[in-house]
Amino acid sequence: MCDSRPPPADGDDIAACAPQSASAVASSVDGDAVAIDTVAPGEGSGITTLPSGEPEAWHGRHPRREFKARGSQVIRCEACRLPRLNCLCPYQVTAESRIKFWLITHPLEHYKPTNTGRLISDVLAGTEVFSWYRVEPDPRLLALLEDERYQPFIIFPDDQPDYADRVVDVNAIAGVGADVATHTASGEARIPVFILLDGTWRQARRIFRKSPYLDGLPVLPLHTQRLTRYHLRKPASEAHLCTAEVAAELLRQAGEENAASVLDDYFDAFNDCYRASRIHYVLEPTAPMRRLLARRDATAGES
Repeated sequence: MCDSRPPPADGDDIAACAPQSASAVASSVDGDAVAIDTVAPGEGSGITTLPSGEPEAWHGRHPRREFKARGSQVIRCEACRLPRLNCLCPYQVTAESRIKFWLITHPLEHYKPTNTGRLISDVLAGTEVFSWYRVEPDPRLLALLEDERYQPFIIFPDDQPDYADRVVDVNAIAGVGADVATHTASGEARIPVFILLDGTWRQARRIFRKSPYLDGLPVLPLHTQRLTRYHLRKPASEAHLCTAEVAAELLRQAGEENAASVLDDYFDAFNDCYRASRIHYVLEPTAPMRRLLARRDATAGES
């Protein structure tokens, strides 16, 4: 864990530990309980959407677990998974970034409607989502890790000595102060990739420790004093950022201010829409929502 505080109790979801210049790990604080019974795809009111782009061979590997926590009977939008009372779809805006995100997601996270990792996919079209299985890594991920067009960085705290030699800072993206390849053998610039571990703190640690194919990657800790704005579940500390907040902060520190601002606004819209729906309140457009609508109008006017 970050600094000297003890880790949260098992099952507490953490996206990042970033108090006063400490490190951050990207996993999610977002999540509600998931029932242990199984259902066939499409039955009941469960959330059973698979990650987009997942190969046909992987279909059926996810536990068919129905979302039965508080609010499971709410009528939800099929696209954004939020209650239709305050649908998020009108505020979805895409942004361009030279940074790519690959999310390694614990299977149970796919069924949590409060998961914020999927917000990254909504905003950044090149985002890849992979399900994590300890003994059978996703072949798509393995292929991409071998692709010299990309320079991946795994986002994880720098709090353990056994991988200290792999730790870099954000300047490594530009090849400053670190032995990181920024160009391919043919001289083309490599595309920086941030790998986020999307799950509870225990799940993120397990993914990091039990995935040998990640062992050779540079580790990029997030140092920030930003506090979380996530309202859907009380974190162990205000310094624990959720997955989308981690991604936005990483974009900002890498110089991708426009993409960071769009993701921040989209996260705020998601946060407020979901919170308002929990108390059956129809939300009027907030400032972040109005900015997103203005971006959509501007984009439509250019096309």
